[in-house]
Amino acid sequence: MTSWREYLGEFIGTAILVFIGCGSVAVSVVYYPLELWHIALIWAFGVALAIYATHSFSHSHLNPAVTLAMVLANKCERHKIPAYFGAQLAGAFGASLLLLSLINSDLATFEATSSLIRGESNSYRSAVMFGEFFPETVSHSTAYIAEGLGTFVLVLTIFLLDANNKKFSYLNPVFIGLTVGAIILVVAPYTQAGLNPARDFGPRLVAYFGGWGSAAFPYVSCSFFTVYILSPLVGGGLAYLLFSLFDKQTK
Repeated sequence: MTSWREYLGEFIGTAILVFIGCGSVAVSVVYYPLELWHIALIWAFGVALAIYATHSFSHSHLNPAVTLAMVLANKCERHKIPAYFGAQLAGAFGASLLLLSLINSDLATFEATSSLIRGESNSYRSAVMFGEFFPETVSHSTAYIAEGLGTFVLVLTIFLLDANNKKFSYLNPVFIGLTVGAIILVVAPYTQAGLNPARDFGPRLVAYFGGWGSAAFPYVSCSFFTVYILSPLVGGGLAYLLFSLFDKQTK
């Protein structure tokens, strides 16, 4: 029973942060442009709210990179990885599907007025509200490093907060959310700052089946996997390794 509550929490929490975060991007694309700091702040709020909403019955990882790091740190059982990943992906997919159903009519109007045909190569301009993209001026390797580095900072911050902020731990969700917002401000110009394989791939699948097809994927073949799935997982794992070295030195 406990496991099912954890998995439900991962599903609900990931759905909350994706609906709010991707919703802010959708508003910026379809209705009126938002500044990057507006979107970063909304994502920060969404992450904090998702953690607060689910932490009483779930570990509130809400991110496969965090789950992997916690498994490496023996803070989560290894056999739960598939269910955690699946719940996070399902939550991201479900929230994106709901978002698309809400805005699809207005989105179609935006596409018509912007001379976009969903599924053609230039329709990535509307697909960005779901999966992330890196511009052609950013190399594949730079995008990979940026996503990994951003996730590394996020996961390392989570470990440090958990270890050193016991007195004010009730504020940790706020600090984690603000960390996400700050990383977005730095990394988004390079990759849109996914930092979360489930947050990227779930919405990207919705875009793919929602009419964008191959336009839902970056221009570099398989970079959706290397940049937005593999790189965050590596970043999260490296964050654990650094924290473990630091933690041993302080004991």
